[in-house]
Amino acid sequence: MLVNYLHKIGWFVGLVLLQALILNNVHIGGYATPFLYIYLILKFDSETKRNSLMLWAFFLGLTVDIFSDTPGMNAAATVLLAFVRPFFLRLFTPRDILDNMVPGIVSMGFLPFLKYLSVCVLVHHTVLLLVDSFSFAHPGVLLLRIATSTVITIACIMAVEGLESR
Repeated sequence: MLVNYLHKIGWFVGLVLLQALILNNVHIGGYATPFLYIYLILKFDSETKRNSLMLWAFFLGLTVDIFSDTPGMNAAATVLLAFVRPFFLRLFTPRDILDNMVPGIVSMGFLPFLKYLSVCVLVHHTVLLLVDSFSFAHPGVLLLRIATSTVITIACIMAVEGLESR
């Protein structure tokens, strides 16, 4: 149990540092920014209680907010992601393998994991970038930022997942 928490804390620190020091400064084409830190929330096992997951998400988002100088935007989007994650996990996972499963390519299969990942990342990025822009004045630019950031984040998470599964 203690080893599990230490493993999660290690991922927490590593992903926050990666996000704050490197990925927040990456703006591909001026629109796409990868938000890899949500990988921690997506990889909690399926038996994790929603309240516990939302607490982890809040502190993860708040820590990224502190380093990024964004007042609560990441915390809000990450807590919403943690709230809807169990629903999406049940939606895209076959019923016979949902018991105490850690979502991933190996445990779910490539296509169900990609669907789960895509929907979760899209929800997170939509909320985050809507709160960031706080306006519908330029919906085309907003949709482009959501789409490109979602695609680049999914690519980064799939790369990390491919490395982790080896």
